Amino acid sequence: MKKLFLSVLFLAPSFLVKAQVPVVKWDALNILINQKHGPVQVINFWATWCGPCIKELPQFEAVHLNDNAVKVTLVSLDYADKVDKVESFLSRKNMKSSVILLDEIDYNSWIDKVDSSWEGAIPATLVYNPQTGKRIFVQHELKEGELEKLIATVK
Repeated sequence: MKKLFLSVLFLAPSFLVKAQVPVVKWDALNILINQKHGPVQVINFWATWCGPCIKELPQFEAVHLNDNAVKVTLVSLDYADKVDKVESFLSRKNMKSSVILLDEIDYNSWIDKVDSSWEGAIPATLVYNPQTGKRIFVQHELKEGELEKLIATVK
C-alpha cells in the first residue's frame, strides 16, 4: 500500500501540471516583435473566445513542433483575470507552443505599433525575420498551408 501511495504521489504532478502563461505588458511584447537576432518569429494574436483563432491554432502548433528554425509565440488577448481559463484551454488542447497573455485592454494604444495596417481584428499574425527585417502581417484566419508560405516568404 505504501508503494502504491508513493507511486501515485510521484505520478500525480505530471497529471496536474498545467501551462503557466505569463501575463505581460506592452513593453515585453514590444521587445518580442522587434528582436534583431534569432530565428524567424511567428507571433499570433488570438483569444479563447475567438472561433477562427482556435480553428487555426493547430497550424501554429505544427510549425512549433516541426520547424526548429522558427519561434512561435501565441499572444492571448483574453482578459488578464482569465489567465486560468487560458491555461486550462492550453492544457486541454495539449498545446506546447510558447504562450503569453497581453494585459493591455487599451488596444488602440498598441495595435498600430504591431503593424500600422492592423484594424484590431483577430486572428492576426505577424511573421518576421530578425536577420533580414522582412515582415508580413495578416489579419484573418490562416487557411491550411498559408502559414508555411508566409514563413517561406520572409526566410
